[in-house]
Order: sequence, then structure tokens, then C-alpha cells
Amino acid sequence: MAIYRFRVTFEDYEDVYREIDMPSNSTFLDLHQAIQQSTGYEVERSSSFYVSNDQWKKGTEIALLPSPRKVDAGVLIMENIRLSKFIDDPHQKFYYVYNFDRPYEFHVELIKILKEEAGKQYPLISKSVGPAPRNLAAANFPVADDVDDEDDRPVDDTEYGVDEEEDFDLFDDDEEESEEGGESKKSGGFDEY
Repeated sequence: MAIYRFRVTFEDYEDVYREIDMPSNSTFLDLHQAIQQSTGYEVERSSSFYVSNDQWKKGTEIALLPSPRKVDAGVLIMENIRLSKFIDDPHQKFYYVYNFDRPYEFHVELIKILKEEAGKQYPLISKSVGPAPRNLAAANFPVADDVDDEDDRPVDDTEYGVDEEEDFDLFDDDEEESEEGGESKKSGGFDEY
């Protein structure tokens, strides 16, 4: 059986990626679960793969937990679609959106087609580079009470940039000096403002 090696890269964190080996008869749900296993994120989040071109333009959608509107529109369901159905190119690309409530977006690219090796368990995370960004929607972080909060600091009422005693009529002073000297700045064809 053929084994697809995919490189899964976070769209906003290009230095963080995973390489995942998947049997060609795996479903998109299997790939979704393998990606979540490699990142530590929750599996049961609404997500979609999109068949993509080299510019990562979204094409056919393959969804997990789709909305009723998408179901009515005939969206493909991850658990029903095998990877091999959409591998048309040795460098096939899929745009992947995880958790539509607080999405992470990934680029999933087929980088090699290998032969199955005896004794290996698939799916297999063959390479993991960089820690996955923490998904705030999936975690409940307690708020510490002893954290120094900027809102607890005393407010400084000093106004910056304004001195009420300073005279801002700088242009009037220049005009008065020229009139005293007998010259008028109004001549010379310039309009007075």
C-alpha cells in the first residue's frame, strides 16, 4: 500500500510544522485526528480541509461537524472521503482550517509517496518541528489574583503637551514685528490666512 507523507505547516507560524505519514486508504478524518495528535489540540472541533492549488486557493470543502447550511449544500464529510480520492498531483495541497470558532489555519502538502514499511504503525508522525501554539479556545486558563495589573496603578493626571500659560499666537508676533518695521507681509501676492 502507498503511504502519503504530508507536511503540515501553521499558516502564521512557518517555522512550526509536522510531517505525518498516512496510508493512502485513510480518510480525511484520520488525517484530521493525526494532526490534532501532533499538536495536542482537541479533536472534536468543527474543521475543514479544502482541496487547493499552488497558491493555496480554497476549492472543494471536506468538513467535520459541518453546519446544517453546509450539509444542505452537499458538503463532503471527512469520515466518508478517502485521501486517495483527491490526490491528483505528487505535490497535492490542502488548505486546512481547524476550529472555526477560533481558527488555526494550516497548509497541508503531500511531499512524498512512500511504500509501506513492515512493523510501522500508521498514521505516523515522522517529524515534529517547533511547539504548537496554544489554542486559547481549547484551554481554560485560570486568572491569577496576584498578577500586577496595570489598571491598579494610580492615575497620573498630568496633561502632556499643553501649557496654558504659553502663548500660541506665534504667527501674530511675527506679523506685528514686520508691521513695526514698516514692511507688510501682505504684499508679495500671498493670500492671508
